[in-house]
Amino acid sequence: MEEIQRKEGVDERQVESILATDVGSTTTKAILIEKRGDEYRLVTRGEMPTTVEEPWEDVMIGVKKAVRRIEELIDRPILDESGNLIRPKEGDKGVDIYVSTSSAGGGLQMMVAGLVKTISASSAHRAALGAGAVVLDVISVDDGRSQSEQITRITELRPDIILMSGGVDGGSVAYIASIAEIIKQANPQPRFGATYKLPLIYAGNKDAQDLVMEICGADMDVHIVENLRPRHDIENLGPAREAIHEIFMNHVMAQAPGYGTLMEWVDTTIMPTPGAVGKLIMLLAERNNENIIGVDIGGATTDVFSNFEDTFTRTVSANLGMSYSICNVLEEAGFDNIMRWVPFEVDHSRISDWVANKMIRPTTIPQTMYHLIVEQAIAREALRLSFEHHKSLAKKVEKEEVGLQIAGRSKVASATGRDIIDMLHLDMLVGSGGALSHAPRRQQAALMLIDAFEPSGVTYLAVDSIFMMPHLGVLSSVYPDIAAEVFDKDCLVRLGTVIAPVGSFKRGQVAATVKMTMEDGTVVEHKVTGGELQVIPLGVGETAVCRIQPHGGNIDVGAGKGRALEKEIHGGLVGVILDGRGRPLELPEDNVERINLLTSWIQGMNAYPMDAIRELQEKYPAKSSEGGKGGKKRGGLFSRFAD
Repeated sequence: MEEIQRKEGVDERQVESILATDVGSTTTKAILIEKRGDEYRLVTRGEMPTTVEEPWEDVMIGVKKAVRRIEELIDRPILDESGNLIRPKEGDKGVDIYVSTSSAGGGLQMMVAGLVKTISASSAHRAALGAGAVVLDVISVDDGRSQSEQITRITELRPDIILMSGGVDGGSVAYIASIAEIIKQANPQPRFGATYKLPLIYAGNKDAQDLVMEICGADMDVHIVENLRPRHDIENLGPAREAIHEIFMNHVMAQAPGYGTLMEWVDTTIMPTPGAVGKLIMLLAERNNENIIGVDIGGATTDVFSNFEDTFTRTVSANLGMSYSICNVLEEAGFDNIMRWVPFEVDHSRISDWVANKMIRPTTIPQTMYHLIVEQAIAREALRLSFEHHKSLAKKVEKEEVGLQIAGRSKVASATGRDIIDMLHLDMLVGSGGALSHAPRRQQAALMLIDAFEPSGVTYLAVDSIFMMPHLGVLSSVYPDIAAEVFDKDCLVRLGTVIAPVGSFKRGQVAATVKMTMEDGTVVEHKVTGGELQVIPLGVGETAVCRIQPHGGNIDVGAGKGRALEKEIHGGLVGVILDGRGRPLELPEDNVERINLLTSWIQGMNAYPMDAIRELQEKYPAKSSEGGKGGKKRGGLFSRFAD
């Protein structure tokens, strides 16, 4: 990635003013960061509709309008009379640095191809996701489709970039040639620009590099990088990711309307929005030496990021979102799984109609407590399903000999190995996106994160205040200290710490004792009781040294079964949450019992006004049943019409 050419003798701390934009699919968001005294702080932000599509077809219109909005708020110019950026800062005019991310036009859209779906194709999938791409499809020799079906698929989807992998160094090249021929026959055309060749990144067996160039070089812009899987037990994703970033900037974005000017403006590489968020997550994990999970729940997709054991993983659940894709959440999760989180009786027809209207009018927000609770129930399931998808791809490569069948021939190869997500050793869970960042009460955001991700042991919770993580992610590529400082002081909304014992204990049984030594020396003791949620006050900036003692040899709080854990914990706007509900989190099957239990959790968290909850329960009283747990899927969003 390119770096800003700094003036000789000028270090990071002498930069006074930084402008950053995120050119999203619908909204362009600009922020201004400036040095105030000895620290860097967010000054203000502005946003305007993105203008990459008709009738404007010039991304710079939206960028300039967003910057003009900032000018109005700070009452000083950043652009000159001709609309050009004033840089470097001159007195009270202009800025020193300008950086940007982009997901306009659907963001970076890729296809990946490999020999074996669970090995080379899976590695290519992880490389593309980690670079910030939306992966449209994964093509492999063993994916069950005919070559003609694969060719048709590639032709129809029109990706921005194709990433091709396959084979260990020194292995056979025959199957690689067949994949290359499929791509050649498809002859995919780029979405933007009619005169340039579609980029193909080859990251497979080095012995097949010349062959791939020979087959595809005449029709495609072929880029050769190091093998993603040089050996069965080694995964090398870095070179492919760097190539994706470079091509996205210099080839794909250069063809989009107005991006040529944007590329001239920026001081470093334009990054795909999700890639920038991932870069920030990696920076935080490295600096704090922590295991971190981040999630961004949007209108169309939900992105999950993790850094465990120095392994970064990103996944995109392209059909799980809170507006454009909300019907997909209802379809995939099932009505019962969603409504298990609602503390009153609900009508299938009414919810189906409301969800469909939300998809039609994606910018609407809940106007009643009824719809707020339902929307947050849907958000829980979107988050849960996205995390399940993420865990399926978060793997540590290990050598394992397995038998494979490729094109009727037996082969022996190595498959990817163990899961790396260990919730007992998760240090921080960070949420972003409207459903979490703009929840009316911070307790609601905390409860959604806990219910969906089920953190275990001791985990710190936070949310992104105004969706600043993309801006800070791209800034971290050139000025990591500034990015980390602003993230800590202005981006991160600290919710508090959740303590959740794991093991076998019954409702009403004491699972663990938590002894907290406060900063003033005061010692308080609390019990984590099975089936209960309670909050202990501990504010933002406050810490306490906790000794957590499990009650029972099979209960784990992060130090091993039956072993006590001593750890400094941090407070937040919610406080310290003692979660005795167990893992996995299960709800009673009977509706009345389930609603009573949900109500006690809401009251324990102070998540919603209890008078409003009681009013809804009176209006929609619970009916006893045997199937309220969830887990059953109904036959589709509008299946009620077939009843």
